[in-house]
Parts: sequence; C-alpha cells; structure tokens
Amino acid sequence: METKTVLAQGAVDQTIQNVFGPFVDVLEKVVFFAIPIGEAELPLVVIWLLMGGLFCTFYLRVRPFKDAKQTFRVVRGMLARKSDPGEVTSFQAFATELAGTIGLGNIAGVAVAISLGGPGASLWIIIAGLLGMALKLAEATLSQMFRRVNSDGSISGGPMYYLKDGLTSVGKPKLGSFLGRFYAIGFALSAFGAGNIFQANQVALHVIDITGGTDSFFANKAWLIGVFLAIPAALVILGGISAIAQWTSRMVPLMSVIYAVGVLAVLGANFTDIPHAASLIVSGAFNPDSISGGVIGVMIIGIQRALFSNVAGVGTAGLAHSVTKNRRPAEEGFTAAWEPFFDSVVVCTLTALSIIVTGQYLNQGEEGVTLASNAFATVNGVFPWLLSLCIILFAFSTVLSYCFYGEKAAGYVFKENKIAELGYKVVYLLMIIVGAAVSLDTVVRFSDATFFLVSIPNLLGIYLLAKPLRKEITEYRASVDNGTIDVVPEHEQVKMFPKLEKTVADS
Repeated sequence: METKTVLAQGAVDQTIQNVFGPFVDVLEKVVFFAIPIGEAELPLVVIWLLMGGLFCTFYLRVRPFKDAKQTFRVVRGMLARKSDPGEVTSFQAFATELAGTIGLGNIAGVAVAISLGGPGASLWIIIAGLLGMALKLAEATLSQMFRRVNSDGSISGGPMYYLKDGLTSVGKPKLGSFLGRFYAIGFALSAFGAGNIFQANQVALHVIDITGGTDSFFANKAWLIGVFLAIPAALVILGGISAIAQWTSRMVPLMSVIYAVGVLAVLGANFTDIPHAASLIVSGAFNPDSISGGVIGVMIIGIQRALFSNVAGVGTAGLAHSVTKNRRPAEEGFTAAWEPFFDSVVVCTLTALSIIVTGQYLNQGEEGVTLASNAFATVNGVFPWLLSLCIILFAFSTVLSYCFYGEKAAGYVFKENKIAELGYKVVYLLMIIVGAAVSLDTVVRFSDATFFLVSIPNLLGIYLLAKPLRKEITEYRASVDNGTIDVVPEHEQVKMFPKLEKTVADS
C-alpha cells in the first residue's frame, strides 16, 4: 500500500475526508470552469491571471533589475523613519511574504507539476514567476496608497481596502464595496487552503513516510501530526503580527540556507547531468507529446503550480506590505516585485533540477514531497532528514504568514471585531488538523480553487486602478532619478531588525 493512501484511512481521518471531499468537488467545478483546447482544458481563471501579469508588466514598465539598488536601500530600512506610520519594517514584510510563498509549494508543488507535466512544466513555472513580479509590484503599491492608519497606530490594509477605497476614489463606490467584501470573504477561506491545510498534509505525508510508511505509528492517526504542528503555531499566532514578523524574519534566511545546502549537494553529486536536465526542461515545455494535452497541458500544469507557489495576483503582497513603516507606496512595490523571482525562478528551479538530475521524475509511484525526499536520499541517508527539517520550517512559516493574512481579511468582514478575529485564529488552528487528515488530491484541489477565486476581484481592481498606480510608480522613479529621495539619518532609520539592533546597541 502506498503511503499517500494512508492519510485518510483511520476512523477520524476518514470521517474528515468524507465531510470535506464533496464540498471541494463543488467548489472546484465552479472556480475552474474550463474551455477545451485540443486534448487539454484551459481554465478561464488561468487566462485571467496570465493576462493580468502581461498587462502589469508592460503598462507599469516593470524594471526590477534597474530598480534593484533603490530596492536594496528600502529593504535595509535606510529610507524609512521610526516615526513613519506602520507596524513592521520592509524587510519583515518581505520575509513574511516569502515565508508564505517559499514553502512546500516550492517542494511538493514543483514535484506535483513535474509528475503530472514532466520536466517541461518547470519552464512554465519560471515564466509565470517573471510575470508575477509585476502583479506583486501592483498589489504592494496599491496597498500602501489606500491603507488606513488607525487611531491606535495599527494599520488596516490589503486588497479589500484598495478595492473599496481605491475604486471609490475613481467614482465606483458600489463596485468597490462589493469587490472588497467579496475578496475578504474569499481570502479568509483561501487562507485555510494554502496556509495550513496543504502544509499540514505534506508534513503528515512526509512524517509517515520517514517513520515507517504503513507501519508508522501515525499511519492511521495523521490528525495527531496536525495537533503537534498546531500547538507551537498557536503560541506564535496569538502574539499578533509583531510576533509573526519577528519569527518569519529569522526563519526565512535560516530555512533558505538549509534547503539551499541540501539542493546544492544533490546537484553537486549529479553535476554532469545538469545540462541534460536543463535540456529536458526546455524541450519538455514545447514538446507536444510530453503529456496528454501536449504543450497546452504542460503550460497549464506549470502555471497553476507557479501561481499556487508565488501567489502573484492573489493579493498576499498587499496584505504583507500594507503594514510597513513607509510613506512612499512605490517603495514597497519595488520590494514585493522580487518575491516571485526568489520563489518561482530561484527556489522552484533548484527543486526541479534536483528531482530531474536524480531521475526521480520518472518514478510514477510517488508524488508530492516524497519525490524531493527520494532525490535527497540519493546523496546520503542523512539528507532526507535535512529535508524533513526544511519541510517543517517551511510549513511552520507558511502557517504563520497565512494566519495573519486570513485574520486581516476576517477583520475586514467583521469590522475589526477582536472577538471575531480571535475566533478566526482558533478555526484556523483547527484546520491544520483537518489538513493533516485529508487526502493530497483533495487538499490540492481545495487550495487551488480558493486561491484562484480571490484573484478575480483582486485583478479587476488592479485593472481599474491602473492609471493612478502607474502615476505613483512613475513619479517615484522620477524622484529617484533626480536624486530627491534622501537616505534617512542613521539614528532615525527603522533598520532591518529593529529589536535586534536595539539590543546590540544597549549592550
């Protein structure tokens, strides 16, 4: 019996699956309405996101590498003052968003894409990642333009606010109010999917696999793994955005280094196979015989997995960067633009190469994170345990990030009611247990459906606000080119790690 089938066999696990599965079936049919193209089916929502990425790339004149120097200053906290409105630094927002995107989607998601679409799916992940840079630039900039600074100094911001207030500013108040609420309700739901259900499921699958498979103590008790993941998550989540930002700003560099060491070891051991792997990626992306559905089929699989991984167009960048200490909205846009690059172009490509050079992509008996684990095992028996550490860190960081995102969305729906927000956190933590118990197929379909659902109102708002958005970005670039954006005196800078640097200074 395959490990992947074990997750839903216990009494508790099977009950959860029976209740959750039919709901996902209905949701998927609604969101992923598709049109047939040859042997493949192209979901209309995928076209929607691709068109949004192309539009923003050219209309906003995205030039991340040219803006890189200024972006580095923003991330270092050199351009923001301690007195500026906001709750976290630009780097902490950057880390929070990366914590939510550089996760199991980069491991299990890439593995799923390759197992379904072959090596060629990796190239479409890269392409979608590059287009996603423009979408996150737009989301983060708009979130700063239309955020609200509350009387207690806290920030209310994100897509629901730039949809409501932004569209009101251009003469569409009723549409803005509707789209804002639509987005908030949809995202409060979608945070359960990608934020905890998918993460918990893959952690459970991996733990069962490395502890004996069908003979593991957890084989019919996957929900217990969800409990073990939910307890430490609760300790951080109940501390609010400041606690989450502090954890993610420290975890992202650590987990990225650990994972990079493991992947580079795999690639180093198979160095001579890298050119062939790259060739398979390029040829497979345009090979009509690669899978059923040909080129279109491979493209759809790759783009879907990329969008699930980097979430460009979903609005999370707007949620993360709305709370930063900043007075110039475009600066946060420049910072956010790099998030899909690191996620889909760098990390996803490294994962794909490790699976391809080791030949694991040919193993049709495994799926998800197990493929990556098998690739790591080809180097040394210790390396799957290294991957296990990465998986836990990735999953934990994503759980933290998406709880903040979902809480902000729920807060909008319930008009910042603290009891309602606390209730959302409790339900969010309980859904970790649900995720550990249900099947991978159900998890992936639910996560995809809820994610793509919220992209509809978000991108519509970006289209309608494109003119003031472009004006903001153009004017800021002109100020940079003219040398009118000065570095803040060092004693007034927010820095990257304000609390850490304060401790060092006090010492």
